[in-house]
Amino acid sequence: MTVPVTIRIQEADFDIAAEIKAMTAGRVDIGAVVSFSGICRGADDGNDVAALTLEHYPGMAEEEIGRHAAEAVKRWPVTGLTIIHRVGRLLPGDNIVLVLAASAHRQAAFAAAEFLMDYLKASAPFWKREERDGETRWVEAHDRDDAAAARWGKD
Repeated sequence: MTVPVTIRIQEADFDIAAEIKAMTAGRVDIGAVVSFSGICRGADDGNDVAALTLEHYPGMAEEEIGRHAAEAVKRWPVTGLTIIHRVGRLLPGDNIVLVLAASAHRQAAFAAAEFLMDYLKASAPFWKREERDGETRWVEAHDRDDAAAARWGKD
């Protein structure tokens, strides 16, 4: 059976419950759905953040996410994956990213979701620009994100 994988990059918000319902509708092979949602914070490193603008490399971003989704399907017995990443200007409290991983059992779903988020943070071609104190600055990559992705080994 081919594992359904949904990848979307969009400006519009998403509804987590609706995405889970869409993933599980009519499916009796799913025993667990693990969800991770990333939300825009109002502060970073002790500084207030007014907004976050996310940009991506169209086409390449979807391809990179798809490559990691395919790797998750190879590594774990998942029965479905949904990855949604927003772009554009986001305010504190807005949804940024959603990763859903479905499986017959929770262990595979947890592992696949964590794997996908680690790689999204470390290598997906997205760029963040913060607005704070009337100025903007590009957000640098964090070593901790690279270390989290590296623990999964080669993909």
